[in-house]
Amino acid sequence: MSRIAGCFEKLQQQGRKALIPYIVAGDPSQELTVPLMHKLVEQGANIIEIGVPFSDPMAEGPVIQLAHERALESHTGLRGILAMVTTFRETNNDTPVVLMGYANPVEHMGYQAFASAAHEAGVDGVLTVDIPPEEATPLNTELKKFAIDHIFLIAPTTDEQRIKQIAALATGFVYFVSLKGVTGAGHLDTAMVERKLTKIKAHTSLPIGVGFGIKDADTAAAIAKLAEGVVVGSALVDAVHQQVQKNTDEQTLLNTATQIIADMRLAIDAV
Repeated sequence: MSRIAGCFEKLQQQGRKALIPYIVAGDPSQELTVPLMHKLVEQGANIIEIGVPFSDPMAEGPVIQLAHERALESHTGLRGILAMVTTFRETNNDTPVVLMGYANPVEHMGYQAFASAAHEAGVDGVLTVDIPPEEATPLNTELKKFAIDHIFLIAPTTDEQRIKQIAALATGFVYFVSLKGVTGAGHLDTAMVERKLTKIKAHTSLPIGVGFGIKDADTAAAIAKLAEGVVVGSALVDAVHQQVQKNTDEQTLLNTATQIIADMRLAIDAV
């Protein structure tokens, strides 16, 4: 059983839902990424998504685009991120880590070399936003050799045939994008989310994590009533940014920026 599958199974036995924060590696600095990962676990995170910074992200709203720019300015690259995961694993062998990014860095390294290096570092899942299911088999094959889960996005506009296609490739969990548009945009339509999750669950028994538009404890709790996982990106990345703007010391940044995760944990567990 993969670390991701084990995490969801354990939570199900406890009657709890997964809280999955997203941060961008290298934001606000390369040195602070691993301490931030540990702090998120301390505040109640179950799975951590690490954004691989990319110069031309297509799914990211302005908050996460700026985080990518800050990370690239500090020369954060894929090999450096794998080194961060290796360091994280020195003291945490339980929390699943998912890399979320775009195809170019992975293709530049090569699918086989990437899968091998990710396994060696302790990565549990990979989500590449711009590799469609029609072109995903080569990477999927390499990831399977190292028991790394391949996670896919499903959008509100994804039709049933494509859901079946994605479900046939996906492992770990399925990531449902809860609104049309980029990260941080719009407002949640929980009725739409519920209808779409019913359609997705007709084609897969995998847990479903819902992200995009989870802004606070109330929206996190609303999604926790519907899905197995709640993914939080822009709200957390913006909280980090706000602390950077205030020029707070590192410990204050970690404590203050991640308070949103502690608040969401309480709200989710109350569902």
